[in-house]
Amino acid sequence: MLDIIRNNKKITQVFLALITLPFAFWGVESYVRNADVGPGVATVGSSKITRQELDSAAREQQERMRAQLGGKVDPALFDTPQMRRSVLDSLITQRLLGEQVQKARLVVGNEQLARFISAVPSLQENGKFSKERYEALVASQGLSKEMFEARLRQDMAMQQMIMPVAQAGITGQAGAGRWLATQLEQREIGEARLLPEAYAGQVKLAADAAQKYYEANRQQFESPELVRAEFLVLSRDAMVAQAAIGDDEVKSYYQSHADRYKEGETRRASHILIRAAKDAPEAEVKAAKAKADELLVQARKTPGDFAKLAKLNSQDPGSAEKGGDLDWFGRGGMVKEFEEAAFALKEGQISDLVRSDFGFHILRVTGVRPERVKPFEDVKAEILAELKRETGTRKYAEAAEAFGNVVYEQADSLKPAAEKWKLEPRQTQWLAKGGKLPPPFDNPKLTAALFSDDGLKNKRNTEAVEVAPGTLVSARVLEHKPAALQPLDLVKGDIEKRLIRDGALNLAMKDGEEKLARLAKGEAVDLKWSPARGVSRSEPQGLPPDALRAVFKADVGKLPAYAGFASPGNGYALYRISSVKAGEAGKDDPRSRALAQQYARLIAEEEFAAWIATLKEKYPVKINKTVLESKDR
Repeated sequence: MLDIIRNNKKITQVFLALITLPFAFWGVESYVRNADVGPGVATVGSSKITRQELDSAAREQQERMRAQLGGKVDPALFDTPQMRRSVLDSLITQRLLGEQVQKARLVVGNEQLARFISAVPSLQENGKFSKERYEALVASQGLSKEMFEARLRQDMAMQQMIMPVAQAGITGQAGAGRWLATQLEQREIGEARLLPEAYAGQVKLAADAAQKYYEANRQQFESPELVRAEFLVLSRDAMVAQAAIGDDEVKSYYQSHADRYKEGETRRASHILIRAAKDAPEAEVKAAKAKADELLVQARKTPGDFAKLAKLNSQDPGSAEKGGDLDWFGRGGMVKEFEEAAFALKEGQISDLVRSDFGFHILRVTGVRPERVKPFEDVKAEILAELKRETGTRKYAEAAEAFGNVVYEQADSLKPAAEKWKLEPRQTQWLAKGGKLPPPFDNPKLTAALFSDDGLKNKRNTEAVEVAPGTLVSARVLEHKPAALQPLDLVKGDIEKRLIRDGALNLAMKDGEEKLARLAKGEAVDLKWSPARGVSRSEPQGLPPDALRAVFKADVGKLPAYAGFASPGNGYALYRISSVKAGEAGKDDPRSRALAQQYARLIAEEEFAAWIATLKEKYPVKINKTVLESKDR
């Protein structure tokens, strides 16, 4: 729901994307309460960002990306200094905005908050705000209502503050035109590749080359440290599945929430539409009305032929083929004028002409369903699932802290925790330190605890680690194999292949640079060029970014011109530029509109970055690099 604000004002989307990664509401509670938990990763003015906040934010971002990509996310991508710094920068920007919100005394009142929440479509039922849906949403976030609303107020206040910045950016027509022209400039190129495989035969290795490489890179040839472990998983989903809810409890809930299961009156109608836009010329409107009047007379004369008339004459492509049928709909499902007419007619009646922004409608009501309460049997499964979810979520919240205490206090075995919560102990295959591990050991914090000195030497339980929202895991080592150096004889063949490949790659790159120099001098060079194709900055046609930059950096004062690109691991690519077409596009060209919007976003981002820089001067930022780069987390 917190994302709804981001979509509420289109102009602020760029800034809200800049200031927050999708997970980034963890830090909001610090605006309200800045607890002093261990050494800070950074300070912003008088506010501290803790390591706990950073770890949680990174974990939530990882889970978000895993969900978006169907679980195909390498956890190692997140356990890097660059990623942690990126997450921290986002939290710092949020905290700067939070400080400024407080200083500016921006407040979201109760009425403003209530109006926003009650207007969210997903929280409405039959066109009215549903308290039950709202409470279910808050519960699903694992938050109290007070904390959820505090975060929502903060986000709304940030939007109020950002709006003036969002609206202040102005793009100059001349600058935009020049930028657009550079993006649309097209260069026709042919490509010739010098692949390392063609140079492999020229590489001669010394007799001791593999031995020297082996000695200099011994770490590469160590078989990794291995452990085999047992573990317990305490999950909210499992507790939801185990929750026992009786029929009496389900029926009692149904009876006490009868209003929730009311279905408003619904109608089924067919229509004939003669299009006339709201701003259409008067002559066009008159012609459309005359056509509709004629059809209305025919429809009333032979009501049984309404579907045939609609199929032949209606200008609504979505319903014409179905004889004008619009299926069942309730109040709020159609435009106002159409809805008022439909709900005023009796079944079988045909309306007068109805004017809407789409044109002129002729309606025929074909069915009426009065308001009713859904039968218990129809909603029994839905209520059961909701009660199980509420019960399981509550039990998980109660068990989570106790689970952590038990695995810590009785660290020599997972059995006490397994018996207390009726959990099934599981065992892993051999896990390699630093390798790609299966869930839940793809969580860096859990893996670090498992391979810690305490875990390996004393075989104690790890702490309870939250590997995903609503999922805690504790593990302990069963067996351990230390890292071992593989003998040279076993890896010598692979080393020699690598050295030959590296040597061939160097030869290809050297030859490519020499050929490029000769081409630039106008000398003839025997190369096999690909068919020419046009590329531009906005449409690179699959050209790698660095290669594209090389092509557009080339001096095209004299054609053909040439450019070269050393492709890491793939040799050298040469490009022959045979023609240049200046970038031109009309105002109605979709490419021009898209690029103009992109340019406006770039300018807006620069304005926003400059504003954030002034906030950093007002609220100095200090980063504790020792804590940020620490692996002990």
